[in-house]
Amino acid sequence: MGWEVVVVVAIIIWGGVQVAKARAGIITDEDGNETLARPDPSSNLDAIEDARREIEALRERVKVLERIATDNNTLSAREQARIASEIEALRDKDPGAVPTRDNA
Repeated sequence: MGWEVVVVVAIIIWGGVQVAKARAGIITDEDGNETLARPDPSSNLDAIEDARREIEALRERVKVLERIATDNNTLSAREQARIASEIEALRDKDPGAVPTRDNA
């Protein structure tokens, strides 16, 4: 069981190194020289354009969220919300009653 195990472990380690090189983009030419593979420029341009579109969409979302955050916290927005809640409270009290001077 001695030398066979060493051979199997060595083959597994060699295979792991080759997989790691392939993932890193290292290629070997016919002379055995290792070089870093150049990325395909067209796929890079597509990725850049996709990233630009995504950034623009995120900027629009941030603008909307900023507007929501600032519009809901202004004094006039709070006053409008208070008036709207008072109107709803009055509607909920007695929906059939007509306001007169006596019960107003």
